[in-house]
Amino acid sequence: MKQLTLEAFREKLHKALTGIKEREDFFSQLDAQTGDGDHGTAIVAAFTTAVKTAESATDFKTMLNDVGFAVMMETSGSTSTLLGAMFLGMSDASSGCELDSAGVKAMFAGGLANVRKQTKADIGDKTMMDALMPAVYAMEACQSDNVDVLFSEAALASKKGAEATVDMIARFGRARNYGEKSKGFMDSGAASWSAMFTAFAE
Repeated sequence: MKQLTLEAFREKLHKALTGIKEREDFFSQLDAQTGDGDHGTAIVAAFTTAVKTAESATDFKTMLNDVGFAVMMETSGSTSTLLGAMFLGMSDASSGCELDSAGVKAMFAGGLANVRKQTKADIGDKTMMDALMPAVYAMEACQSDNVDVLFSEAALASKKGAEATVDMIARFGRARNYGEKSKGFMDSGAASWSAMFTAFAE
């Protein structure tokens, strides 16, 4: 696919919601290891809002802006703050109703840049950034002008990033209080954001 259309991206959002819903309990179980065990519920609620809001817009900038604000306003907690920031940053870096590979790269780079304004977490800190950052970096490094290849590279990188969190010690959020006890399982946020990129690639 040479161009990512608005309708194709809406379909990706739908697939992401479906994939996240299927693993909702798993994400909450991971979160319960060091948190309050509601990440599955939170990410499903945020994505449900995103999918619903994305239906009406006629260009990427408007759609992503509307989605970002809706996620942040209609759902609460760090999950909605970061996901909303991602969509708002994507909005700032996109335009039109079709994007080529360079446009897709710029859109996701804008999303990551805005998320980084909300959190100081980095790769290795056992957070959702361990899935998001490798995904966006993989897109940027990809030489293909095929949008499908970009998403495949991002999905693979995010999956590896999420899996790597199993052996990490958490450095952010409530989980950081557990020290060595935070090792041995995947970070819930990294797992859900990896599932998002996996769905985008399908």
